Amino acid sequence: METRNLLVNLKKPLSKGVMFGHHDVLAYGVGWKYGAGRSDVNKVTGEYPAVNGWDYSGLEKEGGLLNIDGVPFEKMRQYIKQGFERGGVITVSWHLNNPLNGKSARDTTQGGVAAALPGGGASGEYMQWLDRMAGFTLSLRGSKNELIPILVRPFHELTGFWFWWTKNTNTPDQFKQLWKYTVDYLRNTKTVHNLIPVYNTASFNSRAQFLERYPGDDYVDMIGFDAYQYGDPLKNNNFVDELSFQLNMLYTLAIELKKTPALGETGYEAIPYPEWRTKTLWKTIEGHPLSYVLLWRNAGLQENGNMH
Repeated sequence: METRNLLVNLKKPLSKGVMFGHHDVLAYGVGWKYGAGRSDVNKVTGEYPAVNGWDYSGLEKEGGLLNIDGVPFEKMRQYIKQGFERGGVITVSWHLNNPLNGKSARDTTQGGVAAALPGGGASGEYMQWLDRMAGFTLSLRGSKNELIPILVRPFHELTGFWFWWTKNTNTPDQFKQLWKYTVDYLRNTKTVHNLIPVYNTASFNSRAQFLERYPGDDYVDMIGFDAYQYGDPLKNNNFVDELSFQLNMLYTLAIELKKTPALGETGYEAIPYPEWRTKTLWKTIEGHPLSYVLLWRNAGLQENGNMH
């Protein structure tokens, strides 16, 4: 019931505004980590974000305790429940390892997709990963023991070239097979019915490119893409122009496919231009119907000395 209701409600902001959030929203932020009730958005605005982003990566490891961002899965489960009970929307990506060799999601060795498919060399292992992901998803429940609906972005940024599932490592047909197999296995074999699949690309320049790996309407509930600011927005409009073009096309496709559009990820590393959110990002998206926009994470100072 909650999942059906969310699917309907996700369309409502399209004519009113856009829901806002970011990744790892309650786990840590600028200068803090694991503070009860803390949120960078709440500190600035007095309200918690409408959208809470997380990542499943690490669940595929037997006995895995931490996700790719170092957040314990036990804490992640608690934060997801807190976000849900505040009325928030939960979205999850999955930077799962390459099933071909167990290396990270960014290992682009050819053959990972083929290996994960039924009959492939890693099909049994991939099935175990789905079992663990299903078990965790079914454990995400509210205070009334109701299943928490999750917008899942499997194989996100699929039009890029930096993951084992992106366009440079497999054929469109192989990708579609993997997507369908994954959704069918979770829905029909593991009876996971609180997942809402989001077809989430990286940059694209045409309708054909966006839809080249689209697995079909029965396997997708939402569509979106990821787009990040690179370069100085005060010196050129490349980001604004490209984002506007893609948002126009996304909405056209959303109408055609009868799917809800969203901006799955965006951001600007360290935000050296302090008015970027209002004078660049919001100025660009405010005229485009979107369900939500998700920024990435406030991870703080990294080992390489960069602020993330």
